[in-house]
Amino acid sequence: MAKNNKSENFRKLAKSRVNRAINMIRLIANLGNKTHYDYTPDQARKVISALQSEVTNVKIKFRSKKRGTEEFTL
Repeated sequence: MAKNNKSENFRKLAKSRVNRAINMIRLIANLGNKTHYDYTPDQARKVISALQSEVTNVKIKFRSKKRGTEEFTL
């Protein structure tokens, strides 16, 4: 029964959070409108890089069997 509750919580939170994230990404995309905003190519690259980095982190978390943060090792 607890597993079903976890699954339902995941579905509910995922729907809400993903939709919110999509809306925020669309607002960020609006910043690309040169009619309303002025930015350098470097600033645009930094925004895109930050977003791509976070999406990569999401992919890693969903694929990893470990929980928590990854630790650097040599």
